Amino acid sequence: MSSRSSMRTPLGRVRNLGSSHSGTSDFWRQRLTAVAMALLILPVIVIVLMLIGRNQAGAAQILGSLPIAIILVLFIIASAWHMKIGMQIVIEDYIHNEKLKLASVMANNFFCIAVALASIYAILKLSSGV
Repeated sequence: MSSRSSMRTPLGRVRNLGSSHSGTSDFWRQRLTAVAMALLILPVIVIVLMLIGRNQAGAAQILGSLPIAIILVLFIIASAWHMKIGMQIVIEDYIHNEKLKLASVMANNFFCIAVALASIYAILKLSSGV
């Protein structure tokens, strides 16, 4: 396909970006986080099954293991990042008012960060036995 038959602007061809100005980076980041979650889901399920029926001391003992805490924290990070990207794409595609879109993207970012930080804090607190 020649550059003359392309509907992209010359600047768009140079930057290789689409109309959303982010190209395919969101697509690949979302796929990366999906693969990370797919690889981590089996260990996370095993950890959750190990926690069933345990009291706080028992849970702290299981979560006190460094590899288990790392697996859970990695899963939380991948999930929160995946959630942020997915919701941002929906917001950008379906909200047309620019001010509402900006506010929604900001709220989405703050929400995803808050969920991730609260979850990581809970894992670290439980794993430290406090």
